[in-house]
Amino acid sequence: MFGGVLRASGIGEALSSSLESTGLPVIVAAFIIATALRVAQGSATVALTTAAALIAPTVEATSGLSVIDLSLIVIAIACGSTVLSHVNDSGFWLVGRFLKMDTATTLRTWTVMETLIGVIGFAFALVLSLVL
Repeated sequence: MFGGVLRASGIGEALSSSLESTGLPVIVAAFIIATALRVAQGSATVALTTAAALIAPTVEATSGLSVIDLSLIVIAIACGSTVLSHVNDSGFWLVGRFLKMDTATTLRTWTVMETLIGVIGFAFALVLSLVL
């Protein structure tokens, strides 16, 4: 729903033209947008769907993207929505309480693990986008 509201507001097109002027590859922009949304509001699902809605106009405006490129952009968004889980994420609290960890321990373990998963996944997607 949030992504639909953002699409209707036209922010996707505005973001598309802004990203065009920065010269960032679409895959990098997708990862950054998803990461920013994840950190700001906590939910990986909301970050993923909202980032997809925001980057869609840029993807549509970019010519020459193959099916593999599109797949790697989706992976980049998923990776960005995984990183930096912290106190505003329900999964952070679920894991911390289930495993009887205090907040500091959950930050040192869960947050670091989630960030490594996201960054390493994005690195693989980026390298593949450059090679394929």
